[in-house]
Amino acid sequence: MPPRHPYRRLRPAKSHLPEVGISEEGNIRSLHLGSDTIQSSMNVDHPSELVLSYSRAMMGWLLFAETPPKHITQIGLGGGSFARWIDSYLPDTKQTAVDINPQVIAVARSLFELPHEGENFEIIEADGAEYIKVFRHNTDVILVDGFDGEQIIDALVEEPFFQDCRNALSPDGVFVTNWWSGDQRYQRFVERLLNVFDGRVLELPAESHGNVAVMAFQSSPKEQNLDNLKKRAEKLSEKYGLDFKRMLADLKANNQNNGKNFYL
Repeated sequence: MPPRHPYRRLRPAKSHLPEVGISEEGNIRSLHLGSDTIQSSMNVDHPSELVLSYSRAMMGWLLFAETPPKHITQIGLGGGSFARWIDSYLPDTKQTAVDINPQVIAVARSLFELPHEGENFEIIEADGAEYIKVFRHNTDVILVDGFDGEQIIDALVEEPFFQDCRNALSPDGVFVTNWWSGDQRYQRFVERLLNVFDGRVLELPAESHGNVAVMAFQSSPKEQNLDNLKKRAEKLSEKYGLDFKRMLADLKANNQNNGKNFYL
């Protein structure tokens, strides 16, 4: 695992970071960052469930994974939804979650039933855009969910960040990010990602709220045939309890293909 960044200790107090809030409705506990917008939710009766539709869409990359990833990096811990899901469904995968906000980390640890921190799961308090630079082709999946309560964090949509992520990914690695389709800059973000990842990008709209899980591939996925992917989707839906058949249909409807294959 990469070392901690010593520069964190030199930074002044991070007073500009949004306040963390918690809300509960029935058996759903949610985390907020300085606004009413829900950033992360947990079903207290089934903590590993991916409650929010965008978080389910962000697992769409599994359709193209030939083998389970050895290591996943999360930029933005939030309430730990991905950490709990991965711990339950990909138990052999090591995880590093990076969050710049110490209050988010403290609240997630105390109220959101995170996995045990040890060899398979670690939390790093750092700027994710800086931290990703320590990896050199040795993380398999990068999940980016970095909002400040109002909008996506600028540093996480710039070409240098995408390039750093590409440098961090293993040869068959995949970058996945959560963007808001209503953001006027959305198309610009997609174009930057296409540029850095040589056109190997897929957009998967979440079932609700206008979020889009955008995936970029380090190299062309080995399986791009829609019939074969359909069979894979059926198996994955059973294995992971997520609707991969719907995800595949939405990928087909929203990305270039000739009815038989994607173009990646």
